[in-house]
Amino acid sequence: MSHKHLHVLGVCGTAMAAITSLAKGKGWKVTGSDANVYPPMSTYLESMGVEIATFSEENLKPTPDLCLIGNAMSRGNVEVEYILNHDLPYMSGPEFVGRYILPQRHAAVVAGTHGKTSSSSLLAWVLQMAGKQPGFMIGGIPENFGEGARIGDSSPFSPFVLEGDEYDTAFFDKRSKFIHYHAKTLILNNLEFDHADIFKDLDAIKTQFSHLLRTIPETGNIIANADDANIMDVVNRGVWTPVTTFAELGTDADWQWKALKEDGSHFKLYQDGNACLEATWESIGKHHIANACAVAAAVTHMGVSLSDIQQAFETFKGVRRRMTKVGKARGITIYDDFAHHPTAIKGIVNAVKASMDNGQLWVILEPRSNTMRMKIHQNTLPQSLTSADYVIFTPPSHRNMQENDILDVNQVCQALSAQHIDAQVLETTDIIIQNIKNNAKAGDIILILSNGGFENIHQRLLQAL
Repeated sequence: MSHKHLHVLGVCGTAMAAITSLAKGKGWKVTGSDANVYPPMSTYLESMGVEIATFSEENLKPTPDLCLIGNAMSRGNVEVEYILNHDLPYMSGPEFVGRYILPQRHAAVVAGTHGKTSSSSLLAWVLQMAGKQPGFMIGGIPENFGEGARIGDSSPFSPFVLEGDEYDTAFFDKRSKFIHYHAKTLILNNLEFDHADIFKDLDAIKTQFSHLLRTIPETGNIIANADDANIMDVVNRGVWTPVTTFAELGTDADWQWKALKEDGSHFKLYQDGNACLEATWESIGKHHIANACAVAAAVTHMGVSLSDIQQAFETFKGVRRRMTKVGKARGITIYDDFAHHPTAIKGIVNAVKASMDNGQLWVILEPRSNTMRMKIHQNTLPQSLTSADYVIFTPPSHRNMQENDILDVNQVCQALSAQHIDAQVLETTDIIIQNIKNNAKAGDIILILSNGGFENIHQRLLQAL
């Protein structure tokens, strides 16, 4: 394979950079192109020996053996047009993974609206601690590994963990990415309406999940959240694979979980009604216990012992940008979290508040994703922030959207104020930093929620304090 040349369009995107790493691990010579070539992604790719250029037809001369077209690419891109006009071989990143990385591997896929990154990171770490040297491709950086993708032990039937995204694959392939991963073990965490930019309603997402279930072999295993009515609806539409259910204690399920501390840092798991594992870990939030229960159910079927599972849970360091501690100054602690959906926001805000003995909880929220900027969460967003003491919003960008379709953050703040929560919209990160510098006190926690860079507010705020 070492003589094969792979050219990646949109190589600096998180997913495409991860696929590039896997391709290098399989012996491909890789070049890449992108519109935004700058550190840290450019230096990460260069460290792998990947040549990166801005988009140009010249990057496709001589003709590569295969071109990978990233999800962010669209018609009109100079390289996309050249590939189509000259009949160059091309495919999407997920299809490449399915065709060239996963054959003869045991693909363990985590799918659902929330918890994919955390659960797949935990799953990979449990398998690592059990000595199985898994490969993985995860949409974040598991702190235990320090990287989001690796080939691992590529011997036949060795495990490969994937974060199964339901987002569409490419401009020429509107199936969900997870269809390409040929899962043998599948975790279904939860299912809500999301990605309103590509799905018209919840049922459209359920259809994609139903298609996914049709691809799981009879010899595989589906781990399904019995507490989630939407997941069970998809399962009940038809499966050809054994199903193992998990749920909070009190629900009829094969595996059950119980929080022994309100913040989720201490918990117990049950298998077939019998307590089987108790652990204390660094993660907080009951949603993470549900993730752990699903992972335990999955890896047990993959031959991992309960003692290895417990040891892995208690040494799991979490995922970068998932409740990452930025620092502490003047007795004020700053955390960074990726949450950008009301359910995820509620889970992390409630967990942080439950972990506090005193002080006030400040939540700074940037509505950045396409779905978060839309009005579909107008009424549910205030309910997700009721455990906060202070809430600060930035105005959502109007990029590619009509004024009437944009989330009304002032209305959200009014709803929170009616519940005696101090909520306001501040126009710039400079104003937010000054406001917190003037008003936050020792013992307070600042929780910054965004799925983007947020103008580096995290470090700037720490420095200001």
